[in-house]
Amino acid sequence: MTPWPRWVRLSGLTPSGAMRGACLQPCGAALTHPPWRRRCPPHPPWWLRAVPQDGRPARPRARDQDGRRGAPRAARNMAASWASRDVTSGAAMGEEMAEGHPGVAATLRALNGALGRPAALWVKESGARNLRHRDFLAPRAALSAAFPGGQVPPEAVSAVLSLRGPAVLPLRVCRQTPAGLAVQVRRPEAFQRLLGPLPGPAPPAAGARAGCVVLHCPALRGPGAPRPRHLRSVLLADHLAQLLRAQGVHVRLVPALSEEASWDVLRQLRISWPSGSAGSSLTDAISALKAVLGRCPCAAACEQGPGTAEGVICKVHLKSFVEQQGLLGYDPNLDVLLVTERTLRSLAELQEAVLQCPAKGQSSCCSIVHVVNCEEEFQQQQLDVLWRILDQGAHTALQKHLVCGPVKVTNPSSPIGADQYFQLRKHQMYEASVIKYGELAQDEAWTEVIDTLTVAAIRFEMLSTAHRSQITLDLENNSISTKGTKSGAFVMYNCARLATLFNTFQRAVERGTYPPLPPVSELNFSCLREEGEWLLLFNYLLPFPEVLQQAAQLPMSSKGIRITANTEAVCKFLIQLSMDFSSYYNRVHILGEPVPHLFDQMFARLQLLGAVRDVFHSALATLHLPPLSQI
Repeated sequence: MTPWPRWVRLSGLTPSGAMRGACLQPCGAALTHPPWRRRCPPHPPWWLRAVPQDGRPARPRARDQDGRRGAPRAARNMAASWASRDVTSGAAMGEEMAEGHPGVAATLRALNGALGRPAALWVKESGARNLRHRDFLAPRAALSAAFPGGQVPPEAVSAVLSLRGPAVLPLRVCRQTPAGLAVQVRRPEAFQRLLGPLPGPAPPAAGARAGCVVLHCPALRGPGAPRPRHLRSVLLADHLAQLLRAQGVHVRLVPALSEEASWDVLRQLRISWPSGSAGSSLTDAISALKAVLGRCPCAAACEQGPGTAEGVICKVHLKSFVEQQGLLGYDPNLDVLLVTERTLRSLAELQEAVLQCPAKGQSSCCSIVHVVNCEEEFQQQQLDVLWRILDQGAHTALQKHLVCGPVKVTNPSSPIGADQYFQLRKHQMYEASVIKYGELAQDEAWTEVIDTLTVAAIRFEMLSTAHRSQITLDLENNSISTKGTKSGAFVMYNCARLATLFNTFQRAVERGTYPPLPPVSELNFSCLREEGEWLLLFNYLLPFPEVLQQAAQLPMSSKGIRITANTEAVCKFLIQLSMDFSSYYNRVHILGEPVPHLFDQMFARLQLLGAVRDVFHSALATLHLPPLSQI
């Protein structure tokens, strides 16, 4: 079995699934003007952008000093979650970062400390144009608010250049420029530290998050055939579960699929959801809930009549309980709920999942997240309140609702089911592949490739949009392509290009054309002078652990019952990585002539792209997508 690559160990994605990421420090500064009146500094990639220190996003579409538009809403929302974190104390974050692995957050924190200001003054650059001159910038406007005349004292500049530490990037230059105080990183040393050998044995996963999360997906209880809107919430729950497990969080998925349920599309989409039949423990739990219901002051007998639904046990007054408890965020139309056997079964399944979570000292460690589509939200709120009434445990007070926006299907001849949607996309992917690659061989290997591309297309179609936003599915034949730079197929194509590159190199080594890749300690990373190479390292390899950590952040302590998560982060990260990698790969010839004086540069590039490949594989694993070796 191939050991996990060095980069994956550094990022914290070990075979046990532990992760040691750290949130990024916000870049907003305490300026004299309101946030919406400021001229923002150049923006880093959307997953690294930040907001002013007060947490308020800048006005949408505002232009920065370079004349570019402001960050999109998804970026501002993610940045707001970073701004809510403690930016003055870095002890916890330092413990989370692997020893010897530089990080964006730790470097920003060290830079701010060197200037002796509690405000977060620095931003990370990302655009290729700015990275030619600087890697980090303390914008002129922020410096003007922090120092008289915006002039940084020479001793502060010296303090910046003297920064050291295993998690801090090595700095080469710090100078005052018209844009502000600019810092450049010593690139060969940064390449060496991120791609070179570990300074010692891999540290244990002590910083992994503890606790348990129950992800409840009511869409799987639907009596009819599943629709694309149901599929969206299931895919989101599946992806979120993988992200949480990568951080060492114990995840329980509810409900278990019954044997008679027809959800073949889950298997086709490589969703591993638990299944099973009702046991005696579930029957006992339902009986216990009925007993509590009989003693509940909010419950009343329901008179059976012509208009009464079959199987109703009693009715419960939810509104009075919500008002008495002062619960926030619930629909004001919540009133009376008719409780049935099926309702109690849902609660019993949730209770059983909570009991099966590993004890971490307190039962409150177990949080419950209901992943629902917007059409199910009201019914789930009813179930939420009923559970609070019947179970006074701490876990019922930790319920949160992650609501998915609507899924609009254009040009449907009739209401389309999830299975039809998958088969349609599979047929379209096959046709698009024939157009690009010619008539495909009808063998098992090509069938597997088409299936994987279809799964990638659907997952990116469903997950690359913020979960609270609407998705529009265009079912026309020309709506899916293997060429689009924002599709799952494009990501898989670039992953396959990397596999082909290393397969070609390995065959050349076996023929004697090239020598084997030497040990990483012998590589000369000063040969990496292309701006595209620094772009890959600085914008993707460096922040990747923090991107994964932010993608799985669940603000359980927020007020109200709704929460938002940045579940679109991984898909967008992979799309942007694919675009920048493709641009570099099309421009730079990696495997050159077999001339000894060119080997140093070729080997350094192969080491860099090997780390990029590991990032692709680790990110795709959170989507249950196997990397393709060829297309």
